[in-house]
Amino acid sequence: MRLLVVEDDDDLRLALVEGLRMSHYAVDETADGEEALYLLTTEAYDLVLLDLNLPKIDGFSVLKQIRESNADLKILILSAKSNALDKVEGLDLGANDYLTKPFDFIELEARIRNLLRRQFIQEKNILKFRNITLNISEGTVAIGDEALQLTKKEFAILRYFLLNRDKIISQEELLEHVWDSRANQFSSSIRVHIASLRKKLQHYVDYEVIGTKVGVGYYLVKEGGIGDV
Repeated sequence: MRLLVVEDDDDLRLALVEGLRMSHYAVDETADGEEALYLLTTEAYDLVLLDLNLPKIDGFSVLKQIRESNADLKILILSAKSNALDKVEGLDLGANDYLTKPFDFIELEARIRNLLRRQFIQEKNILKFRNITLNISEGTVAIGDEALQLTKKEFAILRYFLLNRDKIISQEELLEHVWDSRANQFSSSIRVHIASLRKKLQHYVDYEVIGTKVGVGYYLVKEGGIGDV
Protein backbone atom coordinates (compact mmCIF):
# COMPACT_ATOMS: atom_id res chain seq x y z
CA MET A 1 0.00 0.00 0.00
CA ARG A 2 1.26 3.47 -0.85
CA LEU A 3 0.93 6.32 1.65
CA LEU A 4 1.58 10.06 1.58
CA VAL A 5 2.75 11.74 4.79
CA VAL A 6 2.03 15.48 4.89
CA GLU A 7 3.69 16.89 8.03
CA ASP A 8 5.75 20.07 8.52
CA ASP A 9 7.55 18.89 11.67
CA ASP A 10 10.72 17.40 10.20
CA ASP A 11 11.52 15.08 13.10
CA LEU A 12 7.99 13.70 13.30
CA ARG A 13 7.66 13.32 9.53
CA LEU A 14 10.94 11.43 9.21
CA ALA A 15 10.04 9.19 12.16
CA LEU A 16 6.65 8.41 10.62
CA VAL A 17 8.17 7.66 7.21
CA GLU A 18 10.81 5.37 8.70
CA GLY A 19 8.30 3.55 10.91
CA LEU A 20 5.77 3.06 8.12
CA ARG A 21 8.40 1.77 5.72
CA MET A 22 9.45 -0.71 8.40
CA SER A 23 5.80 -1.81 8.42
CA HIS A 24 5.97 -2.64 4.70
CA TYR A 25 4.28 0.48 3.32
CA ALA A 26 5.57 2.49 0.36
CA VAL A 27 5.75 6.07 1.62
CA ASP A 28 6.18 9.50 0.03
CA GLU A 29 6.51 12.65 2.11
CA THR A 30 6.14 16.41 1.98
CA ALA A 31 6.26 19.28 4.47
CA ASP A 32 3.70 21.65 2.93
CA GLY A 33 0.19 21.67 1.56
CA GLU A 34 1.08 23.03 -1.86
CA GLU A 35 3.43 20.15 -2.67
CA ALA A 36 0.93 17.69 -1.20
CA LEU A 37 -1.71 18.79 -3.72
CA TYR A 38 0.83 18.52 -6.53
CA LEU A 39 1.81 14.98 -5.52
CA LEU A 40 -1.84 13.99 -5.30
CA THR A 41 -2.37 15.04 -8.91
CA THR A 42 0.68 13.15 -10.20
CA GLU A 43 0.80 10.00 -8.04
CA ALA A 44 -1.70 7.37 -6.83
CA TYR A 45 -2.07 6.87 -3.08
CA ASP A 46 -4.12 4.51 -0.94
CA LEU A 47 -4.08 6.76 2.14
CA VAL A 48 -2.92 10.24 3.19
CA LEU A 49 -1.69 11.20 6.67
CA LEU A 50 -2.47 14.92 6.83
CA ASP A 51 -1.34 17.51 9.35
CA LEU A 52 -3.57 20.59 9.67
CA ASN A 53 -1.00 23.26 10.52
CA LEU A 54 0.87 23.37 7.21
CA PRO A 55 2.80 26.12 5.41
CA LYS A 56 1.66 27.53 2.05
CA ILE A 57 -1.74 25.78 2.09
CA ASP A 58 -3.27 24.65 5.39
CA GLY A 59 -4.52 21.13 6.01
CA PHE A 60 -8.21 22.02 5.97
CA SER A 61 -7.82 23.58 2.50
CA VAL A 62 -5.84 20.57 1.28
CA LEU A 63 -8.57 18.26 2.56
CA LYS A 64 -11.30 20.31 0.90
CA GLN A 65 -9.51 20.32 -2.46
CA ILE A 66 -8.88 16.57 -2.29
CA ARG A 67 -12.54 15.87 -1.70
CA GLU A 68 -13.59 18.06 -4.60
CA SER A 69 -11.87 15.65 -6.99
CA ASN A 70 -11.51 12.38 -5.08
CA ALA A 71 -14.24 11.06 -2.80
CA ASP A 72 -12.62 7.67 -2.16
CA LEU A 73 -9.07 8.42 -1.03
CA LYS A 74 -8.59 7.54 2.66
CA ILE A 75 -7.47 10.54 4.74
CA LEU A 76 -6.28 10.39 8.34
CA ILE A 77 -5.76 13.76 10.02
CA LEU A 78 -2.82 14.08 12.41
CA SER A 79 -3.11 17.27 14.41
CA ALA A 80 -2.14 18.97 17.63
CA LYS A 81 -5.56 20.63 17.52
CA SER A 82 -7.55 18.57 19.99
CA ASN A 83 -10.72 20.61 20.49
CA ALA A 84 -13.99 19.16 19.30
CA LEU A 85 -14.71 21.90 16.75
CA ASP A 86 -11.50 21.19 14.82
CA LYS A 87 -12.29 17.47 14.80
CA VAL A 88 -15.83 18.12 13.62
CA GLU A 89 -14.64 20.45 10.86
CA GLY A 90 -12.08 17.92 9.65
CA LEU A 91 -14.59 15.09 9.60
CA ASP A 92 -17.25 17.25 7.97
CA LEU A 93 -14.79 18.18 5.21
CA GLY A 94 -14.34 14.49 4.46
CA ALA A 95 -11.57 13.08 6.63
CA ASN A 96 -12.00 9.39 7.43
CA ASP A 97 -10.35 9.56 10.85
CA TYR A 98 -8.67 12.04 13.22
CA LEU A 99 -5.73 11.35 15.54
CA THR A 100 -4.54 13.93 18.06
CA LYS A 101 -0.82 14.50 18.72
CA PRO A 102 1.03 13.16 20.57
CA PHE A 103 0.02 9.61 19.71
CA ASP A 104 1.47 6.12 19.94
CA PHE A 105 2.77 4.72 16.68
CA ILE A 106 1.01 1.41 17.31
CA GLU A 107 -2.32 3.25 17.48
CA LEU A 108 -1.54 5.03 14.21
CA GLU A 109 -0.76 1.69 12.57
CA ALA A 110 -4.04 0.23 13.82
CA ARG A 111 -6.02 3.16 12.43
CA ILE A 112 -4.26 2.86 9.06
CA ARG A 113 -5.04 -0.85 8.92
CA ASN A 114 -8.65 -0.13 9.79
CA LEU A 115 -9.04 2.44 7.02
CA LEU A 116 -7.38 0.22 4.43
CA ARG A 117 -9.56 -2.72 5.47
CA ARG A 118 -12.60 -0.60 4.66
CA GLN A 119 -11.13 0.16 1.26
CA PHE A 120 -10.59 -3.51 0.44
CA ILE A 121 -13.65 -4.78 2.36
CA GLN A 122 -11.54 -6.91 4.67
CA GLU A 123 -12.90 -8.00 8.03
CA LYS A 124 -9.65 -9.19 9.61
CA ASN A 125 -5.93 -8.49 9.71
CA ILE A 126 -5.29 -12.02 8.42
CA LEU A 127 -5.42 -12.70 4.69
CA LYS A 128 -5.52 -16.27 3.35
CA PHE A 129 -5.06 -17.79 -0.09
CA ARG A 130 -4.93 -21.56 -0.47
CA ASN A 131 -2.54 -22.60 2.34
CA ILE A 132 -0.82 -19.19 2.52
CA THR A 133 -1.58 -17.01 5.55
CA LEU A 134 -0.48 -13.37 5.77
CA ASN A 135 -0.86 -11.43 9.02
CA ILE A 136 -0.97 -7.72 8.23
CA SER A 137 -0.59 -6.44 11.79
CA GLU A 138 2.31 -8.76 12.67
CA GLY A 139 4.01 -8.57 9.29
CA THR A 140 4.31 -12.35 9.00
CA VAL A 141 3.63 -14.95 6.32
CA ALA A 142 3.22 -18.69 6.75
CA ILE A 143 2.63 -21.56 4.36
CA GLY A 144 0.88 -24.21 6.39
CA ASP A 145 2.90 -24.39 9.61
CA GLU A 146 6.10 -23.06 8.02
CA ALA A 147 7.09 -19.41 8.54
CA LEU A 148 8.17 -17.71 5.32
CA GLN A 149 10.94 -15.11 5.51
CA LEU A 150 10.23 -12.28 3.08
CA THR A 151 11.84 -8.91 2.48
CA LYS A 152 9.72 -5.81 3.11
CA LYS A 153 9.06 -5.39 -0.60
CA GLU A 154 8.18 -9.07 -1.12
CA PHE A 155 5.75 -8.87 1.81
CA ALA A 156 4.16 -5.72 0.35
CA ILE A 157 3.80 -7.36 -3.08
CA LEU A 158 2.21 -10.52 -1.64
CA ARG A 159 -0.15 -8.45 0.53
CA TYR A 160 -1.28 -6.48 -2.53
CA PHE A 161 -1.91 -9.69 -4.45
CA LEU A 162 -3.96 -11.13 -1.59
CA LEU A 163 -6.01 -7.95 -1.35
CA ASN A 164 -6.66 -8.09 -5.10
CA ARG A 165 -6.90 -11.83 -5.63
CA ASP A 166 -9.58 -11.67 -8.34
CA LYS A 167 -7.81 -9.42 -10.81
CA ILE A 168 -4.79 -9.24 -13.05
CA ILE A 169 -2.33 -6.70 -11.66
CA SER A 170 -0.17 -4.77 -14.11
CA GLN A 171 3.37 -3.62 -13.45
CA GLU A 172 2.09 -0.05 -13.52
CA GLU A 173 -0.41 -0.82 -10.73
CA LEU A 174 2.30 -2.43 -8.61
CA LEU A 175 4.47 0.65 -9.08
CA GLU A 176 1.60 2.90 -8.01
CA HIS A 177 0.69 0.96 -4.86
CA VAL A 178 3.78 -0.92 -3.68
CA TRP A 179 6.66 1.37 -4.68
CA ASP A 180 7.12 5.02 -3.69
CA SER A 181 8.18 7.96 -5.84
CA ARG A 182 11.85 7.03 -5.57
CA ALA A 183 11.25 4.01 -7.84
CA ASN A 184 12.50 3.97 -11.42
CA GLN A 185 9.54 2.87 -13.53
CA PHE A 186 11.86 1.71 -16.30
CA SER A 187 13.96 -0.59 -14.13
CA SER A 188 13.58 -4.37 -13.81
CA SER A 189 12.86 -4.07 -10.07
CA ILE A 190 9.33 -5.49 -10.26
CA ARG A 191 10.38 -8.55 -12.25
CA VAL A 192 13.30 -9.19 -9.91
CA HIS A 193 11.12 -9.01 -6.78
CA ILE A 194 8.37 -11.14 -8.33
CA ALA A 195 10.95 -13.77 -9.32
CA SER A 196 12.41 -13.80 -5.80
CA LEU A 197 8.95 -14.08 -4.20
CA ARG A 198 7.99 -16.92 -6.54
CA LYS A 199 11.19 -18.79 -5.70
CA LYS A 200 10.54 -18.54 -1.96
CA LEU A 201 6.94 -19.67 -2.36
CA GLN A 202 7.90 -22.59 -4.59
CA HIS A 203 10.27 -23.86 -1.90
CA TYR A 204 7.20 -24.77 0.19
CA VAL A 205 4.46 -25.57 -2.33
CA ASP A 206 4.17 -27.79 -5.40
CA TYR A 207 1.84 -25.48 -7.31
CA GLU A 208 2.16 -22.15 -9.08
CA VAL A 209 1.12 -19.25 -6.84
CA ILE A 210 1.74 -16.21 -9.05
CA GLY A 211 0.89 -16.52 -12.72
CA THR A 212 1.76 -14.20 -15.60
CA LYS A 213 -0.47 -13.07 -18.43
CA VAL A 214 1.99 -11.90 -21.06
CA GLY A 215 1.64 -8.23 -21.87
CA VAL A 216 -0.97 -7.69 -19.16
CA GLY A 217 0.33 -8.49 -15.68
CA TYR A 218 0.36 -10.94 -12.78
CA TYR A 219 -2.37 -12.81 -10.90
CA LEU A 220 -2.87 -15.40 -8.16
CA VAL A 221 -3.41 -18.90 -9.53
CA LYS A 222 -6.58 -20.29 -7.95
CA GLU A 223 -7.26 -23.77 -6.58
CA GLY A 224 -7.34 -26.50 -9.22
CA GLY A 225 -4.62 -24.97 -11.36
CA ILE A 226 -6.86 -22.46 -13.08
CA GLY A 227 -4.51 -20.41 -15.20
CA ASP A 228 -6.45 -17.21 -15.30
CA VAL A 229 -8.69 -15.00 -13.14
